[in-house]
Amino acid sequence: MTMMTTLRRGVAGASRLNASRFFSSSLHSGGVAGDLAADDLVLDDVPVSTPVNSVKSDTIPTLLQPRVVIYDGVCHLCHRGVKLVINADKDRKIKFCCLQSKAAEPYMRMCGVDREDVLRRFLFIEGPEAYHQGSTAALKVLSYLPLPYSALSSLMVVPIPIRDAAYDYIAKKRYDWFGKDTNCLVLKEKELLERFIDRDEMIHKKWSD
Repeated sequence: MTMMTTLRRGVAGASRLNASRFFSSSLHSGGVAGDLAADDLVLDDVPVSTPVNSVKSDTIPTLLQPRVVIYDGVCHLCHRGVKLVINADKDRKIKFCCLQSKAAEPYMRMCGVDREDVLRRFLFIEGPEAYHQGSTAALKVLSYLPLPYSALSSLMVVPIPIRDAAYDYIAKKRYDWFGKDTNCLVLKEKELLERFIDRDEMIHKKWSD
């Protein structure tokens, strides 16, 4: 079938996104679909016989970004970890999204995980076909930070079952040891919002866990 390539801006709320879909690396840190620059376009193949304006809304892709951490936004320990990364990440390589936001959903769908999975082990989407959870996700994030944090990524040589056993134990106890809130904790420290891809959603809405 003859195909034509159409250029469309990323639209939030798409129902599915293949792992091979284009990821934008040219967005400013914390950018969302509404902030797209002229060159932040999604290429999508549509049959010539199909008018562009008749394409069903559930086929219009969301423009996802690389190096995004999806984490439990109501967890005090998780929030401390996010603040540590933001303070260390002077080059603004890592972006964040609260699990409780709608913006997290297309990332989880792409990775084939649900909310309960991410509550157990946070998710780091490194790129279109590279995503990690648990201890591996934590070490991958650290690898993008400057020294001395990046040196900790050498712990990747420790067998995954051992690393994840320690991670899972802390994750299971985190609410008891560190506490939790009813809304995403970054709302209390709005100076951090610029690093969040779901910042607009957080500004206008609060979620209950």
